[in-house]
Amino acid sequence: MNDAKEKLRIDKYLWAIRIFKTRSMASEACDKGKVKYHGDSIKASRNVHIDDEYEIKTEAKRWRIKVSGLLHNRVQYSEAVKYYIDITPAEEIERLQYQASSFHTGKRLSKVGRPTKKERRDIGDFLDE
Repeated sequence: MNDAKEKLRIDKYLWAIRIFKTRSMASEACDKGKVKYHGDSIKASRNVHIDDEYEIKTEAKRWRIKVSGLLHNRVQYSEAVKYYIDITPAEEIERLQYQASSFHTGKRLSKVGRPTKKERRDIGDFLDE
């Protein structure tokens, strides 16, 4: 019974520790080669063991994690982070911080770009004269 409990698929583990929102997304990432173990792509059915190191590529970040415990069910984030150690290189973290600081929200700066309604009236008055 204990041996059966120690078996845990990588897709279920990545879903349980909240790296992927759904288990099917985790499975799809494995199928597309975005989850690697020692540089090799792995299948979603591969079993996870404690002290394994995985490289995971998501839309937001390239993770490097070390398994510190097996988690069979999805729990809240504050509990889930206890089951892995984030060993992402410092260069990746710096790149994310730079990318976040340069993120464009789509709002334009004040008084830059299109004229305001008042400025359009002033331009109209100027051109009519």
